[in-house]
Amino acid sequence: MTLRRLKSIALTIGFWMLVAVLVLYAIFPFYYAIVTSLKPSSQLFEVSYWVDSLDFSNYVTVLSQPTFLAAIRNSVVVAISVVIIALLLGLTAAWALGRVRFRGRTTVMMIVLGVSMFPQVAVLSGLFEVIRTLDLYNSPGGLILSYTIFTLPFTVWILTTFMRQLPDELEEAAIVDGASPWVTLTKVFMPLLWPAMATTGLLAFIAAWNEFLFALTFTLTDSQRTVPVAIALISGGSQYELPWGPIMAASVIVTVPLVVLVVIFQRRIVSGLTAGAVKG
Repeated sequence: MTLRRLKSIALTIGFWMLVAVLVLYAIFPFYYAIVTSLKPSSQLFEVSYWVDSLDFSNYVTVLSQPTFLAAIRNSVVVAISVVIIALLLGLTAAWALGRVRFRGRTTVMMIVLGVSMFPQVAVLSGLFEVIRTLDLYNSPGGLILSYTIFTLPFTVWILTTFMRQLPDELEEAAIVDGASPWVTLTKVFMPLLWPAMATTGLLAFIAAWNEFLFALTFTLTDSQRTVPVAIALISGGSQYELPWGPIMAASVIVTVPLVVLVVIFQRRIVSGLTAGAVKG
């Protein structure tokens, strides 16, 4: 066996070992959360990496809490609203920044990118004053506004990048046919932008679904809190008890929809890439 062959085998083994480590690092926490959520309270502190018996008492405990069900409803409403608003505003902004030539377009793009670099803590106090002034405190509107502010920059940036890659001939043909800018955007460009819209919509949904700091700061009552805050506030029977079982069960419940969405959107992205080709 030649030295080149040995080197190739070593590189292949090293590559797959690295892949295995990355997969284990990414999947094992979620797997262990599932294992923990299926254990009764008496077995929570016994180290075991396999499910010996199925015990759904932790899920029953979590789903029987009206506050947790209300938090799921609030998260769904807020996340879907953020996706719709971010995609609508992002598409119109991407049209202006990607297809309309005007002075200062690059500067506007740099400002949009710069806004996304601010950490949440840096704008927390100022955003709190804005939400209080608009009378949106302790309401879904305050969360939708704050989440949209932070998801819109990367939505605009990604959609603008895709918009600039579309052929000019498509827009010229639409103008010749008498299509208005709105018709050109919705009927001609949107089918080709579906991969980018699926990607940005998914990212915006995940960001709104998992966000904790704003949800903790801008909500006050259990009826208005979202899932991350509701999980953090799950308490045991006394101040000395930390209910790991219900917490893990709640974490699994709110993570499964994200996994399902990722699988669905991956298929949509692939089909959108193949169906969005320009046909002669």
